[in-house]
Amino acid sequence: MDTFIQQIVNGLVLGSMYALVALGYTMVYGVLNLINFAHGDVLMIGAMAGITILKIVQSVAPGLPGIVKLGIAIVGAIPVCVAVNLLIERIAYRRLRNAPRLAPLITAIGVSILLQTFAMMIWGRSPIPFPQIMPSESYHIFGALITPTQVMLLALATISMLGLVFMVEKTRMGRAMRATAENPRVAGLMGVDSNRVIVMTFAIGAALAAVAGVMWGATYASAQFAMGFVPGLKAFSAAVLGGIGNIYGAMVGGILLGLIESLGAGYIGDLTGNFLGSQYQDIFAFVVLIIVLTLRPSGIMGERVADRA
Repeated sequence: MDTFIQQIVNGLVLGSMYALVALGYTMVYGVLNLINFAHGDVLMIGAMAGITILKIVQSVAPGLPGIVKLGIAIVGAIPVCVAVNLLIERIAYRRLRNAPRLAPLITAIGVSILLQTFAMMIWGRSPIPFPQIMPSESYHIFGALITPTQVMLLALATISMLGLVFMVEKTRMGRAMRATAENPRVAGLMGVDSNRVIVMTFAIGAALAAVAGVMWGATYASAQFAMGFVPGLKAFSAAVLGGIGNIYGAMVGGILLGLIESLGAGYIGDLTGNFLGSQYQDIFAFVVLIIVLTLRPSGIMGERVADRA
């Protein structure tokens, strides 16, 4: 039972990060019908920027509590990721809004390679260790262990997702986003500035990716220029699993994907001497994704975005 609870905790931690990134995918798709495959690399930029900011904070104010330093790193990484994502939208995607869907897809892959190359030039090829600033002792919860970093991650993910839901459902900008997702031309006739909505969508997605990136680096204690590819691919899978275009689906898909991967790696790893668990843990999430898409192509929670005329 202790093993089960521990894997659930690990799955929630991993799934929370997937969910934050998946929200960026699903929001952009909902508004633009565009898959931004460079979004995983925005997570990488957030992790790298967070490490750089942490090093500056440690040199200037080494006596600050670890949670304050990590909070400063997240706050500092957000505008960096937002600026990068808005630059991507302005240069790479804006002129391709009415192009055939294959053109933005190829462009997104090219942008991903460019971001990785620029990150390699700035931060180098080698993995960069994440500064150990949080307490190392773990808390015991029903026989499972959870670190202060994981507690902070779960809290930040919960706050971020609830804040996004409130913004989308209760604010004027949220209504404009939903209207643009439903039908951009009709929304424009009703006075909605679609360019502003799209810019805000990219900015919000980048902010969530920045939080996930810094916390990913803090959780796994390192960051590298190519680190965003696999988490980005899994987060996209989570968005599809939940129902791409549906923010609730992205959250559910991310959490489910994290739980599936954690439970699969834990239990099948135990049964096979940790061979399949540790070496091939990525297969569990994608096998389930294939099964779900075979049985329900629209994802678990379906597609909320109407077909555009």
